[in-house]
Amino acid sequence: MILAVNTSTIQPSAALMEENGTLLAEYFITPGSKNLRGFMPAIHSMLTISESDFHYIKALIVAIGPGSFTGLRIGLSAAKGMAQGLQIPIIGISSLEAMANQLPHTTYPICPIIDSGKGNVFTALFSWSDDNKMIRIKEDNCLEIKDLGSIIDGKTIFLGNNFKSQGNIILKTVGHKALLAPPHLWNLRASAVGTSGLKRFLEHDFDDLQNLVPSYLRPPDIRPNPFIPISEKPGAGHGINKGE
Repeated sequence: MILAVNTSTIQPSAALMEENGTLLAEYFITPGSKNLRGFMPAIHSMLTISESDFHYIKALIVAIGPGSFTGLRIGLSAAKGMAQGLQIPIIGISSLEAMANQLPHTTYPICPIIDSGKGNVFTALFSWSDDNKMIRIKEDNCLEIKDLGSIIDGKTIFLGNNFKSQGNIILKTVGHKALLAPPHLWNLRASAVGTSGLKRFLEHDFDDLQNLVPSYLRPPDIRPNPFIPISEKPGAGHGINKGE
């Protein structure tokens, strides 16, 4: 049994799968829960429903981003903790690759997007080969949503993490080249993360637990607090002669 985890988007999820890809259970958490308090109880609930327990899990497949900085830190830390505690391998998967994997058997290129804030999105470009293997056309990147049209050449299927806020913007920005995936696919499912990592699991292509880190693609939006006096900030005054 495989445990797949996604905390990179606004609706975190977890899934239990057989090694052949069969979905046993999947759990979605309400968007906006910043502290992800329901995440571990959700996994326990799935195991209970599946009449199983942690000891049956043979590997953990986790979305490593890009996406929510806080979500990635919490999710990957939890996943690495479980993998270490259970002594099982871990596999990190690009969130954008997993999202594109939700649209198999299409002849059009696929452009997944995840909101990055301030009018920017994380995105990439994929397609399927004739023998139904995913091909990466563009690497994961962060750009302004108005520039999405610059990375495609023809009609392309778009899907993201928020159909309501992203769908119309894409249509206005990209125009007739944009084909929107059905609304129910506009969220990254943990089962898609698991499916994306199954081939690597079967080939024993695991990640190093210590070196697996989130894929942020850009620095976090962290600014000094202007309301904290300089004298109270960490390190302030060190090496300075106050008499000068």
